[in-house]
Amino acid sequence: MTKINTVLFDFDGTIMDTNNLILQSWQHTFRTVEGRERSKEEIISTFGEPLNITMEKLLPQIPVQEGIEIYRSYHHDHFTELIEVFPGVIELLQELKARGYKTGIVTSRLKHTTYLGLKKYDMEQYFDVVITVDDTDKFKPDPEPVLVALERLGSKPEEAIMIGDSVFDVLCARNAGVKTAIVGWALAFHNKDAACENEPDYMIEKPMDLLDILEG
Repeated sequence: MTKINTVLFDFDGTIMDTNNLILQSWQHTFRTVEGRERSKEEIISTFGEPLNITMEKLLPQIPVQEGIEIYRSYHHDHFTELIEVFPGVIELLQELKARGYKTGIVTSRLKHTTYLGLKKYDMEQYFDVVITVDDTDKFKPDPEPVLVALERLGSKPEEAIMIGDSVFDVLCARNAGVKTAIVGWALAFHNKDAACENEPDYMIEKPMDLLDILEG
């Protein structure tokens, strides 16, 4: 078995707790457009999708760009106040760098807000590459984002693992020939049927558990 030397992370719901921010941004958008809120479960089922795809699906009655502007206005205004790094993530990243692993982020988020989040917790230093929705033509679950990250890192698919919180992360990595792990603190990977159909290679309950997989 080829030893893993590269660890790729999703951003939202994996290293950064943006769940409340995303939920609040969607509810603001629904209130503005429809005068009502929708269920938390409906919103969570879209976690990991690019925003334009979700917007077209959930609010087909308005132009996609109009919905995105409503969403992003709230999202941007409340971003730094509503996000938090998950406990144990920074310690894991420090350990990975100390052990010589190559690390990257692969996210469907915009580059600007991804870096805002990383800067809030001084986390840029822990990642060798950051691939956002601005860096690729295709998005999760297409393999392109993971493949671009691997190319920039000089890594092969069989040497890498993708850590995420959604079915989109699992499929993106699997389509690229990369092993997958889903985090136990994920809100997005809640659908049992989807989980069975798209089962990850590993589940990790807390961040440092990843070291057991890598070094085991």
